Amino acid sequence: MSATSQLWTPVLASAGGWFGWSLLIGALANRLPQDALRRDSRLTRLRPWETRRRYEQGLAIRFWIRVLPDAGQALPGGVAKHALVRRDSRALERLMAETRRAEWVHWALWPFWIVTALWLPPIGVLANLLFATLFNLPCLAVQRYNRLRLQSSLARCGETGR
Repeated sequence: MSATSQLWTPVLASAGGWFGWSLLIGALANRLPQDALRRDSRLTRLRPWETRRRYEQGLAIRFWIRVLPDAGQALPGGVAKHALVRRDSRALERLMAETRRAEWVHWALWPFWIVTALWLPPIGVLANLLFATLFNLPCLAVQRYNRLRLQSSLARCGETGR
């Protein structure tokens, strides 16, 4: 095996692993029934310290939220979270469920970095940990922030009887 292939084989294995893992997790999450996503779990429930103000001022989320991709429609039957077509309570609840689905996806994607220890040296595993964190943490923040926004919209729908 040449020095070049010795260098690129683990890198390509990592890239292929991330791609395959993402497809698998996305496909499994896409099969979750809506009823399973109707309510928050221990993992997805919003914490008391999570407020729109903290996300907007503390994380400046409104400035960078638009640059993140929305893979909600990457698989058949998926829903783009940015495509709010209607503002009735049913549509808002569906989008809340989709934010939970997306959150589960990003929580499930993150630990793949551990698997890379099977073929990478410690510095490569650390690089994958950093990649996993930098890729998933902003997406998790966006889903939680969007759920806060949707909760406000749902409350307004209830008040106006829409």
